[in-house]
Amino acid sequence: MGFKRKKGDGDGEEMESEGRGKSSFNGGEKRNVILPSMIKNKDKRSKVYAKQKHEKKVEKQKKIRARDAAEKRALELGEEPPQKMIPKTIENTREADETVCRPDDEELFADIDADEFNPVLRREITPKILITTCRFNSTRGPAFISELLSVIPNSHYQKRGTYDLKKIVEYATKKDFTSLIVVHTNRREPDALLIIGLPTGPTAHFKLSNLVLRKDIKNHGNPTSHQPELVLNNFTTRLGNRVGRFFQSLFPPDPNFRGRRVVTFHNQRDFIFFRHHRYIFETKESKQSDKGKDGVQETIKPRLQECGPRFTLKLVTLQHGTFDTKGGEFEWVHKPEMDTSRRRFFL
Repeated sequence: MGFKRKKGDGDGEEMESEGRGKSSFNGGEKRNVILPSMIKNKDKRSKVYAKQKHEKKVEKQKKIRARDAAEKRALELGEEPPQKMIPKTIENTREADETVCRPDDEELFADIDADEFNPVLRREITPKILITTCRFNSTRGPAFISELLSVIPNSHYQKRGTYDLKKIVEYATKKDFTSLIVVHTNRREPDALLIIGLPTGPTAHFKLSNLVLRKDIKNHGNPTSHQPELVLNNFTTRLGNRVGRFFQSLFPPDPNFRGRRVVTFHNQRDFIFFRHHRYIFETKESKQSDKGKDGVQETIKPRLQECGPRFTLKLVTLQHGTFDTKGGEFEWVHKPEMDTSRRRFFL
């Protein structure tokens, strides 16, 4: 037994279908946008997605051609070309910081002239580095330390044993070391660096991550004994300037350019990326034909070859004076409540 369909059934659907193409109350036309995620059929969904992707690519190419044509037209007429669009990134939209260094900041230059790193950077003292470990060493710790010894000139390794860190600081001060580096390990993996300036400090504690040793880098090079060039990037605030000068005090201020070695500390979003490269010059032959005459032209192209190691540092604390857990005064301490925004940086 069947049921008769009422006259009212389906009227709403017909009204909706008729009203899809009509204008809404605010005067704007309704636009039915079909998203690929709304399509259940896999083949149809992939086709719609590919079509939309191609349309976006074509539209982007049209904008690029129009911009290039406008620049060419402006150059022909002797006018100024339109300004280039700068994409917004987290770096160039960072929160305003009062501690950003300025070239006319006299107070900053006065602090630089009176800080602990000035004798080393003025070449009054030759940097001499002592490297040691925590009490419980790991399997990758010695390999990492041996590569640090090849990176930092005039550095020496001393076994930790059962000595307290304060006694090691006293020993290093008596032996005229300018800095002490302690490699901390956890679960057989180096996870922190403690750098102590001698004899008066400061002390910086860094979290270490993403360690890649030289043997694990593809097509790596072997460093020489030449003193490397030092590159410091994006240490823009007063805290960043102090940390950058701390790294600078570990290396001799007179690099040997014949060695072609470069050590880089690149700061990006408060993560400090360490890289060790050597640049080499390669001669490549290219065939050239001029009016039926074939010739060979040699071109010299420079390129970088990574020597390792490769790791990332994150500043945890910066303390006045040498290492002191009980009575030490901290210049800066990173706390979780300080991370209020992705666009707030401290270095």
